[in-house]
Amino acid sequence: MKVVTASQMMSIEKRSALAGVSTDTLMENAGLAVARQVSSRIGHLPDARVVVLVGPGNNGGDGLVTARHLQQWGMSVTACLCGQRPAADPNLDSARMEGVGIVETSADPELSGLGQLLDSCHLAVDSILGTGRSRPIRAPLQGILERLSAARTDRGDLALLAVDLPTGLDCDTARVDPACVAADITVALGYAKPGHLEFPGADFTGSLKVVDIGIPEALDNDIDVTVMTRQWARSVLPHRPAHSHKGTFGRTMMVVGSRNFPGAARLAATAATRTGAGLVTIAIAQSLVPVLAAGLIEPTFLPLPESEPGVPAPHAAETVLDSLQDYRALLIGCGLGQADPVRSMVAGILFPDHSSPVAVVDADGLNALSGMDDWPLRWQKHGILTPHAGEMSRLGRDIAGATRLDLSRQYAAEWNKTIVFKGAHSVVGHPDGTAMLSPYANPGLATAGTGDVLAGIIAGLVSQGLPPGLAAALGVYLHGAAGDVVRGRVGDTGMIASDLLPVIPRVIADLRDAGRQDLVEGD
Repeated sequence: MKVVTASQMMSIEKRSALAGVSTDTLMENAGLAVARQVSSRIGHLPDARVVVLVGPGNNGGDGLVTARHLQQWGMSVTACLCGQRPAADPNLDSARMEGVGIVETSADPELSGLGQLLDSCHLAVDSILGTGRSRPIRAPLQGILERLSAARTDRGDLALLAVDLPTGLDCDTARVDPACVAADITVALGYAKPGHLEFPGADFTGSLKVVDIGIPEALDNDIDVTVMTRQWARSVLPHRPAHSHKGTFGRTMMVVGSRNFPGAARLAATAATRTGAGLVTIAIAQSLVPVLAAGLIEPTFLPLPESEPGVPAPHAAETVLDSLQDYRALLIGCGLGQADPVRSMVAGILFPDHSSPVAVVDADGLNALSGMDDWPLRWQKHGILTPHAGEMSRLGRDIAGATRLDLSRQYAAEWNKTIVFKGAHSVVGHPDGTAMLSPYANPGLATAGTGDVLAGIIAGLVSQGLPPGLAAALGVYLHGAAGDVVRGRVGDTGMIASDLLPVIPRVIADLRDAGRQDLVEGD
């Protein structure tokens, strides 16, 4: 599922017209698709009453087509004109001829009539402003949105569906005008937009439904940002031949854990194993091996020399490098701590010019890099970075005012690394400038240890032979899908990182079996 900016959408619409599918046809298809979503929401409610807030441009035209279809289907529909429509407006004429009630808000400065309509309807449709909005919202539109917001507050049962974007949400930056009213459902026309999936815009989008409006195929071939879907995830899962052995699925070396954070090693190692890695080795300070080995049966261990109990020494890098020959993936950072010897060890592992597996750098591995201004020059090999916003900032980058999507793409190209910018709707940026966004936003994952699980999943996929970019993106998808399954079982309060571990193979099995009912919705 592709993601387009406002200018890209405008270009696609122009090319669509040249290909024989006019703007009027796209608008008719869009209005019909929105009407179907409204009908699905309301169901077979008798005497259903719908208010459509109609803006002055194409978004308003979509709303008028929606109103006409809903009226044809037996609903009682009123279109409230919230701006000056064109003098020749066939969509308005058709809606009026079909019996849609037409109200001009300009004739009611106090908006009392609009208030009465909103108080009595079952659902409101916001088709005021779409992707073309660029200026702050002022009167009289500001007053209309305030009236809508008040109705939503007074009536907990008043549903709001937005056409393409809630009015006041910036399509490209996800910034939200103070007057914007959060929707329950946003019906994206043709494509998702960045504002749907970045915050704060995602908070105002509600449930996102992307609908086909008849844009000819191949007009979006130049779009390089996509949303991960279940179909895509299924298509890139590593193959599991019946005649396999543990070497088939690769070895993963993990330089993780310390005296203060031994649990990070357990979470990352178990996640890699549950994802399908053939063998996982935990390289950890030698005094901690008995602690972890007592509760971890499957991994092997590489004891590291210590600078003090529970903290690896700088020359532990040599121990790791001497053992890497047979490994496909290296995970470094989860729970390592930030002592000076650890930073030296990280540099000793990542920077030497030697043959080494793909490195996934997380948590304290990223913190170690952040103390080295020249790390992008010293670490020339391709790898995967998994920062959250704080870690991205500590890497020396000012992230204020920029979207995660823009930052991920920019620095993935600059550093020649795959970047997993973690958070709700995580972004995976690739060195070639393309990017993928996660469909998942789960507050239950905002708890200690879930990042270790994600890093372990990604490393496990690398060990099975996936290229870094695919491993990172599929890892983000599996992590989010597992989180949604757990949330469905226990809710999003009190979810803990280890809850994800037994669910990971279940999610993978569900993806492999296309004929079974899906555990996860992501398309």
